[in-house]
Amino acid sequence: MKQISSIQGYHAHVYFDADSLQAAITLCDTAAARFGVQMGRIHEKPVGPHPMWSCQLAASPAQFSELLPWLALNRGDLIVFAHPETGNALEDHRDHSIWLGCGLDLDLSIFD
Repeated sequence: MKQISSIQGYHAHVYFDADSLQAAITLCDTAAARFGVQMGRIHEKPVGPHPMWSCQLAASPAQFSELLPWLALNRGDLIVFAHPETGNALEDHRDHSIWLGCGLDLDLSIFD
């Protein structure tokens, strides 16, 4: 069995498009201010394994325990992809992921 002590942090990726850009910015800005999580850049193109435009929220395990339920209640129509940071990026993205909204196909080939 894997131990949760291997989790150094979490990433929550908020997905959006041109029509939902402002909603995503508002959600991410509010989350960063409310929970003290680190907000990444607003990517208006797919980046890395992510199939849509996105913004990353980086959280400690303690922050994530409050962030995830808040995102579940406040994401509106936005899709959120979250995963732990254990040091194994492929497994974290493929096997340990959490989806709020519909799941999407990631481009996992970047982890080869």
